[in-house]
Amino acid sequence: MHEGEVAVDVSLVDELIRTQFPRWHGLPITQAGQGGTSNAMYRLGDDLAVRLPRIDWAKGGVGKEAATVPRLAPHLPVAVPEPLALGEPTESYPFQWSVVRWLGGGTASVEEVAEDAPIRLAKLIHALHGIDATGEPWTTYRGRLEASNHDEPVRDCIAKLGGNPRLTAIWEEALAAPRWDQPGRWLHADLHAGNLLFTDGELTGVIDWGCAGVGDPAGDLMTAWLYLDERGRDVFRREMSEFDDATWARARGWALHLAVLALPYYRDTYKFLADIASRTLDQLCPGWDN
Repeated sequence: MHEGEVAVDVSLVDELIRTQFPRWHGLPITQAGQGGTSNAMYRLGDDLAVRLPRIDWAKGGVGKEAATVPRLAPHLPVAVPEPLALGEPTESYPFQWSVVRWLGGGTASVEEVAEDAPIRLAKLIHALHGIDATGEPWTTYRGRLEASNHDEPVRDCIAKLGGNPRLTAIWEEALAAPRWDQPGRWLHADLHAGNLLFTDGELTGVIDWGCAGVGDPAGDLMTAWLYLDERGRDVFRREMSEFDDATWARARGWALHLAVLALPYYRDTYKFLADIASRTLDQLCPGWDN
């Protein structure tokens, strides 16, 4: 998936568990789909999962999740992957890694879930944003939308995707929108289809908290385009009516940011995320690729 990615397989996971957490050694180990873009994931027995960063730039995520998720979990209306243990680097594997509680459910498109999914998503975000963030530093990733950090890569990727001026206009509107001037709020900051778990059509879990931190709530409102369709977006926006047009403009900018960076990067290596990116662009700008 990435150039320079660390090779991971079942035998490596077995070695890590055997040497560092022998109490779990002997449980069956199976690869859990393709995993995510930052972490490979293996199921360990029926109740556990092992998460291993794929590449150097992702290595801080498991420690961050282990520190953050237990603080947020008691306040959320859905299940999150409880961190149980942090593994240390070895000669065979260079990064810190984690064992977490396995969550049931599965990913699903918005067309496959209950009609109240936008309302449940709004309740999740309200609960997350309501957690006290006093004294927490603002995250620098999807916490502040700053041209100095993001403008050049976004414009380069728009050009790679054909240079549609309507995509550029969405981005420029986001950059021009007034900044969030209130206290930062806790964010998941990656609420796309790969991180939302459903059981019988109901939202029951959220995984992959590696991007979580404190910042501008627009970093979570981008799910209106990352996951929802037009009908769901209308419902969601009514549920999140406390936010002004500037916040929604920044949210569109974050959705576009994720989509235009992901699509050319993952188009040939990770179809699942490339499809999420393409669909997001369709939601933001119908006909963008014509």
